[in-house]
Amino acid sequence: MTGARVSIQTEDFDLQKEVAALRAGDARVGAVCSFIGTVRDRNDGSAIASMELEHYPGMTEKAIEAMIDEAHRRFDILGARVVHRVGLLQPLDQIMMVAVISAHRGQSFQACEFLMDYLKTQAPFWKKEQTPEGARWVDARVDDDAALARWGITASNA
Repeated sequence: MTGARVSIQTEDFDLQKEVAALRAGDARVGAVCSFIGTVRDRNDGSAIASMELEHYPGMTEKAIEAMIDEAHRRFDILGARVVHRVGLLQPLDQIMMVAVISAHRGQSFQACEFLMDYLKTQAPFWKKEQTPEGARWVDARVDDDAALARWGITASNA
């Protein structure tokens, strides 16, 4: 695989282009698994007009890079790519993607789910939602002990 494994960006992304770059003509690839997250119009029972995502440049990329390294240790994968958007986002916008390549589908599925669970529970992002009641800051990391336990990770050692 050539190119960066992690991109934190304001602009939208094209899954087809991202996967093509990840595969880069590698004939060993027999499986590609991808996940795209989108902005919902509701959260915790409230309508969401928009959300703004923030991160610490450098720290966030380093944390996600470390988890991709861990995915390579745990699973027989050939590569992985994470794109996560920051800034002002609207319902229906793509917010993030994970793509994993491997020789066989099982390893791609497992590594993709592993990376998604990490991103949802441990990646350092902060979000502010605009609701009819006004703006509210929400911890972008969902505490999901079951997701972490599935991979032998606790919130204190993630």
